[in-house]
Amino acid sequence: MNVAYVYPWDIVGDPSAPARLADLGVDVIALAASYHSTRAATPYHPEHRVLDVPHPAFYLPIRPRAWSRLVPAAPTWTPPDAYLQAQTALRKAGLKVHAWTVLTHNSYLGTRFPDLTVRNAFGDPYPYALCPAHEDVLAYCETLVTEILTLAEPDGLILEACGPMGFGHQSVHEKTSGADWTPTDADLLSLCFCTACAPQYPPGTAARVRTTIDRPQPTPGPLTTPATGTTVATTTSTDAPTAPSSTSTPNAPTSVDATSGDPASDGPESEGPPSEGPPSEGPTSGTRTLGTSSAGALTSGAPTAGIPATGTAAPGAPTAGPAGNASPDPDPDPGAALRTLTAPDNTGGHATLRHHTDPMELALGPLANEIRATRVSLSASLRRHLISAARRTAPNIPITLHANPNPWATGAFAALPSGDPDLDVLVGNCWGDTTTDAARLTALANLRTPGQRVGAYVLALPPRPADAATLAGQLKTYAKAGASEFHLYHAGLASRHRLSTIATALRLLQ
Repeated sequence: MNVAYVYPWDIVGDPSAPARLADLGVDVIALAASYHSTRAATPYHPEHRVLDVPHPAFYLPIRPRAWSRLVPAAPTWTPPDAYLQAQTALRKAGLKVHAWTVLTHNSYLGTRFPDLTVRNAFGDPYPYALCPAHEDVLAYCETLVTEILTLAEPDGLILEACGPMGFGHQSVHEKTSGADWTPTDADLLSLCFCTACAPQYPPGTAARVRTTIDRPQPTPGPLTTPATGTTVATTTSTDAPTAPSSTSTPNAPTSVDATSGDPASDGPESEGPPSEGPPSEGPTSGTRTLGTSSAGALTSGAPTAGIPATGTAAPGAPTAGPAGNASPDPDPDPGAALRTLTAPDNTGGHATLRHHTDPMELALGPLANEIRATRVSLSASLRRHLISAARRTAPNIPITLHANPNPWATGAFAALPSGDPDLDVLVGNCWGDTTTDAARLTALANLRTPGQRVGAYVLALPPRPADAATLAGQLKTYAKAGASEFHLYHAGLASRHRLSTIATALRLLQ
């Protein structure tokens, strides 16, 4: 199955849109029902070419009596029932429609209810990030799902940001890169210490995080430029503590912006350039290799959950159970930080035998196990609430989760280190290096239960080339890694040449 992502405003007011999307060769349209703010190109719309979406909105009629403390905002740039209008037009073109639902990423509500937002160890609030540890946030997300299924009766449900958002956001005029925070720093700054989360951590957690963030930075050294011989100051930013040199992966990218429709799927508030999807969950300084970052990029700085392990497993990491299902380690070793990972033979070299140290476990030391368990349970609790609400409202609805096998993950792709048999599709982010992306998909494939599918969330926008052969090659790599469906971002933002690239690449796969 192939899925193309679009916004309601891509369809409403443009009678040519449904046929144009049907010509891509996709089976399903992922239509945003609840989405954050953004600035979007609309290259085909007869009324405009750029649309500013100043705040997150719900694209279905808002029934006040259905909501409790948190009530979403209605759009002013589209009709209040834009989702219904778009869905009707798409179905007439023979397309199925899945409700693309952004959950905890909402700056409109976070600004109005700062007591319900994620706060870092210094007490700084993240207004774009609702924390699901609060009952009011759980109730809001449940109502969001229930109202979508009741009012729209979509053909499927796609859950994005089904867990806490983190530090990285790609906000308007982002001014954080100069701090030289490493990817591990970004993960630490993504830990929530709101009034609901902080009491669940071991004593001293916030102090340890603050001390680690505020450690002395590396001393700048001289750099002579090859062209001129001019000496300039430079600082090498690495994870602290530094992992052994044997952990590096040849040709690994120094940073990968693997984000969701927002974030990843999801952009920041105002969420970034028109081509943007999910937010980048951390600064781009530092070098990380094989593993999984909070943004969904595999790096050496995080566990590769779901890939069968040999040797010593990281404390609390899932181990392979019957039929390949993940199960918690019954006797975690708090002191184990070094692990050996290997991918199954059929992964085509997407992951290879590695020894690496998890910087988050080193940074948190003996507190890591308990903190990790708390973080994983946060996303799991929200997911259970929403799956239960969906099954009560629409028992046979297929549910897709934008998922990340990394237990430290935050953002558009929620942490799912042990899988979930009640989901129908696990979609992994594929916005970075193809080999890295494929390893993430393999990790998710190792977590799936019989009947579950794995999807690849594929960027078809810049900086990816608009080349059908290249895109088809990437899709083949993702299929070999375990993906049986492709989620293509983004059919409303893509130029005509890029739409042609998507259509041709899908035909080459047949």
